[in-house]
Amino acid sequence: MATIYKRTYPNGKTTHRVQIRVKGYPAESAVFVRRTDATRWAQQVETDMRSGRYLKTVEAKKHTFGDMIDRYVRDVLPTKRKGTQGVQEPQLAWWKSVLGHHVLSDVTPALIAEKRDELSNGISVRGRKRSPSTVVRYLAALSHCYSVALKDWGWVEDNLVRKITKPKEPKGRTRFLRNDERDRLLQACRESKDPHLYAIVVLALSTGMRRGEIMNLTWDRVDLRREVITLLPENTKNETSRAVPLAGPALAELRRLADAKVRRLSAFVFPAPDAEGVESRPIDIQSAWEAALKRAEVENFRFHDLRHSAASYLAMNGATLAEIAEVLGHKTLQMVKRYAHLTEAHTTGVVRRMNAAVFGD
Repeated sequence: MATIYKRTYPNGKTTHRVQIRVKGYPAESAVFVRRTDATRWAQQVETDMRSGRYLKTVEAKKHTFGDMIDRYVRDVLPTKRKGTQGVQEPQLAWWKSVLGHHVLSDVTPALIAEKRDELSNGISVRGRKRSPSTVVRYLAALSHCYSVALKDWGWVEDNLVRKITKPKEPKGRTRFLRNDERDRLLQACRESKDPHLYAIVVLALSTGMRRGEIMNLTWDRVDLRREVITLLPENTKNETSRAVPLAGPALAELRRLADAKVRRLSAFVFPAPDAEGVESRPIDIQSAWEAALKRAEVENFRFHDLRHSAASYLAMNGATLAEIAEVLGHKTLQMVKRYAHLTEAHTTGVVRRMNAAVFGD
């Protein structure tokens, strides 16, 4: 409960001292010239105490934005997979460079939005303007930092990043191989000097696995008897485990490699020999990949587009969006909606069969 004491000095000046005592909280006091200000402050503090927000407000005044970033980088970021750490650490360092000196209680959504615009209009270390997708990733890194500070540390009252508008990202790229392009590219991979390129490309087309998932694949994750690859959370982009079915040429290539000398020399399915001939690290196929693309005369195509190709082939062969998302390892359907137009024929067939069964031919 708040108590206000009025004090008048010999020079005629008057002040109002407020004392607040609420069970479970330390006593608080403040001095104001006007009684109305004293009353307003007391009401706000008491409201915050009763709603459980007061201690967070105190914590927000004790810590800077930079303190929040430092603790997150020290305690939380190391728990994420290495690829995520490498991307998010410089992103969080940028936020600290522009807002680190502010006390958390002084940071507002408007201030974060101002820095968002600076990020959008600024030039990256590569000398290019940052894309909307890049800005969204910076905001996502900061948003999780705020979420941890809110839920686990009690340093802030809200996740301010959720209150600002994020740049609109362009529609995802849907480049996939036409039948003639696919035939030429696979033939070029067969003829490549790199002994693993063909198997790697076939595996990507067959399963939709990401480049990093394939390059870092180890034999203990491959079950040829059950015909499945099991990816652990630390090996996937969204940090969730995923079972990847094996079939056709991809399964045949892995069985061929399993019977070969390579499996006895390295834990990696696609290893690269070092100077001493010990195959203890993943292979680098970039130069061989670019050469194969050139030889096959396939233009405007990236390795990641093999994943888009796999998803497109699934869609055109009757897979639903939910099934495509499960195969590719997406948590939501949003990422696979770009293939919706390719599933229209399948959807039409489903509706026709239902109508025939219910209403008759």
